Amino acid sequence: MQSLISFAHSRLSWGILALSALALESAALYFQHIMKLDPCVMCIYQRVAVFGLLGAGLFGFMAPANRVIRALGALLWGISAAWGLKLALELVDMQNNPNPFSTCSFLPEFPSWLQLHEWLPSVFMPTGMCTDIPWEFAGVTMGEWMIVAFSVYLLAWLAFIVPMLKKSA
Repeated sequence: MQSLISFAHSRLSWGILALSALALESAALYFQHIMKLDPCVMCIYQRVAVFGLLGAGLFGFMAPANRVIRALGALLWGISAAWGLKLALELVDMQNNPNPFSTCSFLPEFPSWLQLHEWLPSVFMPTGMCTDIPWEFAGVTMGEWMIVAFSVYLLAWLAFIVPMLKKSA
C-alpha cells in the first residue's frame, strides 16, 4: 500500500493521467482534421470531459505533494471520468437505438460564459450527427472505445482515490 501511496503522490502518476488525456485529444483532432470524420455534439462533450482529465493531470502534476492540490485534481478527475462515461454510454445508445424523436442537437449547449464552440470552433464545433458511426476498429465503434477509455479512467481513479488523499509518510 505504501508504494501505491508514493506513486499517487508522485508527478509520474499525474503526468500519466495528463499525457494519456493529451493522447486522446490528439487522436480526436487527428480523426477530425486529418481523417475528416465529423464529430457530433456528444463527441464534443466527451472531448470536454477529456480536457477535464487533462486539466486534472496538469493540476496534480503542479504540486503532487500538496494534499489540497491532489484532492482538487482527484475531484476533477473523478467528475470528468464519470461524466465522460455517461456521455459515451448515451452516444452508444443513440447509435444502437436510433430514434427520430430523440436526437442530439446541432450546437453544443455550453453555458453563456463558456461558448467554446464560438471561441475555438476547430476543436469544439460539432459537424456530425450522433447516430452516424463513421469509424470502427476491431468491430468496436469510437463511442464504444470511449466507454472503455472512460471506464479505465474511472477505475484508475477508484484505485487511487484513497492513496491520493492520504498524508505523505
